[in-house]
Amino acid sequence: MTSRTCTRLSNLFNVFLLLSLVFSGNILQRVTSLGINYGQVGNDLPSPDKVINLLRSLRITKTRIYDTNPQILSSFANSNIEIIVTIENQVLPLLQDPQQALQWVDSHIKPYIPATRITGIMVGNELFTDEDSSLIGYMMPAMINIHKALVQLGLDRYIQVSSPCSLAVLAESYPPSAGSFKPAVSSVMQQLLDFLEATKSPFWINAYPYFAYKDSPNKIPIDYVLFNRNIGMTDPNTRLHYDNMMYAQVDAVAFAAAKLGYRNIEVRVAETGWPSKGDPGEIGASPLNAATYNRNLMMRQFAGEGTPARRNSRLDVYIFALFNEDMKPGPTSEKNYGIFRPDGSLAYNLGFSTMSTTTANSESVTYSSSATKATSLEYWTILILAMIQVVMLRLF
Repeated sequence: MTSRTCTRLSNLFNVFLLLSLVFSGNILQRVTSLGINYGQVGNDLPSPDKVINLLRSLRITKTRIYDTNPQILSSFANSNIEIIVTIENQVLPLLQDPQQALQWVDSHIKPYIPATRITGIMVGNELFTDEDSSLIGYMMPAMINIHKALVQLGLDRYIQVSSPCSLAVLAESYPPSAGSFKPAVSSVMQQLLDFLEATKSPFWINAYPYFAYKDSPNKIPIDYVLFNRNIGMTDPNTRLHYDNMMYAQVDAVAFAAAKLGYRNIEVRVAETGWPSKGDPGEIGASPLNAATYNRNLMMRQFAGEGTPARRNSRLDVYIFALFNEDMKPGPTSEKNYGIFRPDGSLAYNLGFSTMSTTTANSESVTYSSSATKATSLEYWTILILAMIQVVMLRLF
């Protein structure tokens, strides 16, 4: 039996599996690998309790915030929504002292456990970039001290500690099997991977195919970065086939880790997304592309896909972002990654109308049970049918 035949049989099996999940009603309980980032750098954002309703409308039960906002952590108590918190970059020098790290965990985390399901602490965010490497030296001492504090307070069984990296840590990423870390960070990456392996924590990356496309729109096919149907590329070293750039980026990090001796580290995506608006030079930033990227990504997540190098391991992904954030610095695109506007309306048409006529700043955000069931049914019906269509296309 050829590998192509095996692939077709596997895809056919997936079709029947999806159909069985649809008719059994179990599909709602099986989506566990999709989260969304909840940034707060905007005017007139909805209150945390209304944010919970927005998350539920998307059937998303995981989110990440970029601080330890006490109002959010308190509001999310007993919501059954998992939340990852972040230690701001500027706090890291303080955490070089183990006693200060213990005090930080005692005051910022312990009061909310276990009612609020804090599952992770991100120690900083993108501490190494091409423009600035001054913070990378603070990462490992802070992570070690935070983990020790969690152990001392009996909270380590609830919470994993990691630090999301941008793809700037890679010296090579194409083809994926050539993935390797830059010499400037290879020593720190070795320490990070050793820590993650010892604590059974994932390696988080921020992966944005949009940036690659924006910089080389004439060389990179738009369908390849948007998860649309395309011929893709085959890694000449592994013969693995990639039909989208994000999976290639994830596997490049996995191969880089393997080159340092860490073959079993789980790679997860802390941020990925597409802007719905940009400046004139920001090619590709549009509502259509943003909707296509996030809709296709969500369908992949609902199908429980893994990357070509790790087909049998479901890839965890957090979409960036829940809201457009008008107070963020930088180009227009930085302010327009949100699926929702601050008033709770959809920033673009994702292919369903779950929240399109409801605003989070109005009292109408409190749904009747029948309305919620109707919009949820519409949402899942459209997405599941589209997902089955994608799998069927792969058969031929």
